[in-house]
Amino acid sequence: MATRTERARPLSPEDRRAAIADAVVPLLIAHGRDVSTRQIAEAACVAEGTLFRAFDDKDAIIDAAVTRYLEPEPLRARLRAIDASRPLEWKVERVLDELCERFRGVIGVMSALGTRTPPHRHHHGEVYEAIIADLLAPDADRLTATPRQVARYLRLIAFASSVPAFGETVGLDTPELVDLITNGIASGHPLDRP
Repeated sequence: MATRTERARPLSPEDRRAAIADAVVPLLIAHGRDVSTRQIAEAACVAEGTLFRAFDDKDAIIDAAVTRYLEPEPLRARLRAIDASRPLEWKVERVLDELCERFRGVIGVMSALGTRTPPHRHHHGEVYEAIIADLLAPDADRLTATPRQVARYLRLIAFASSVPAFGETVGLDTPELVDLITNGIASGHPLDRP
């Protein structure tokens, strides 16, 4: 006897809009504003007509996708979820992975749209630094700088290694960056020197 398959529950209008917006960012990075509504519909697994029941036009879809992508809370939640009891090197690698992915995505979206500054520009650096500093606090005795300073260094290194002009020419991968950050470039502890 054949079993009857259940149909997926329809999404609420807000969830449908979010799903469509989430599907757009990779297309924006690949195609910029030239992305077609057909490509968007295929990526979102909806009919093209569904796009225009959810949004007024293609520009509204793009604006919603960029706004949703730039929302800081998902990255904050991922950073907060990193286990503070794990070894320092492991935590630094997770932080760099998260920050580099974010910076590469933001830079990719901005480049694709031909903008130099992110839309709806806000300064969230202090919030990220506080989250990272809390994560590194259990290792404060191993650090030659405060956890907050290390958080700033991590953000700076992640950003610089995510900018195509720098990241591609320097060629450092995440494990190399972790080694550089956690072990430094000089032997001996700087405070041990006369």
